[in-house]
Amino acid sequence: MILRSIAAWVLLVFSASVWAVAPYVQGDPVASGSAQVAAAAVEAKLKNGGFKVIGKYFPKSLAGYGVVIATDDAMLKEVGSVGGLAVLGAAIRVGVKADGSIAYTNPDYWYRAYFRKAFGKKEAAVKTLQARLQATLGAGKEQGGDEPPESLTNYRYMIGMERLDSYKNKLAEYGSFAEALKTVRENLSKGAGKTAKVYEVVISDRKMAVFGVAMNDGGNSDGEWIEKIDMQNNIAGLPYEIYVVDSVVGSPHGRYRIALAFPDVGMGQFMRISSLPNVIIETMSAVAGAEKKSSADSWQ
Repeated sequence: MILRSIAAWVLLVFSASVWAVAPYVQGDPVASGSAQVAAAAVEAKLKNGGFKVIGKYFPKSLAGYGVVIATDDAMLKEVGSVGGLAVLGAAIRVGVKADGSIAYTNPDYWYRAYFRKAFGKKEAAVKTLQARLQATLGAGKEQGGDEPPESLTNYRYMIGMERLDSYKNKLAEYGSFAEALKTVRENLSKGAGKTAKVYEVVISDRKMAVFGVAMNDGGNSDGEWIEKIDMQNNIAGLPYEIYVVDSVVGSPHGRYRIALAFPDVGMGQFMRISSLPNVIIETMSAVAGAEKKSSADSWQ
């Protein structure tokens, strides 16, 4: 009986490890020397693999790290057909380091989170994208944490924290999709909230858009806060997003989006950036053209 119980426990642990999903996949090393050199090599690989490169990001105060952002026409069609907040899955991100090591966003992880209940119908398309990324960039070890696949459908870091569809995401509402889109574009071009645009994806026929936003405000800048939680090796978690769906401008809540990108970070580490969720709301409110929102939300 004891041996049978031990065997059952070992099988359970093994099964859990097999079925865990990580947010990032290591790719084959590329040219080294600087983050910019590595990014150029990744960009060439992505283009040769049929992907469209839409941006590159090298966070200030974080030398030696960068992100290449791309899209895939086939997946954009799937994102559009799901609609709504699935637009957050429009971008494929590849983190690069000066030493030539790279890691890209794992489709099996991120689309489970962003497609939610629609994932089952889109799983074949996700697997196709995953195979293309592996062929283009390499298929190394997964990294960044382990989450049970079923938890990603309605993911939250802890009880009481926000999910993907939190009402707190909403920042502003306009008379039309065109007006909301115009406002976000103009504010990013002006650097509202000490930001800059990294990339833009617009799916006009579904009235959906997403922007990658660089946050450059001193101690709350991307390079500063990601280093505080010691997650710079998972730089593909950046940049942060703001989205437009129909006439609403929103941004995923910090306690959802940061935790989703870095699920293996402990609460002690998150407390180093305890004020960041509120800072993000204020920053993205400026980009959305809304008055700054006061919030008590933190990692506490």
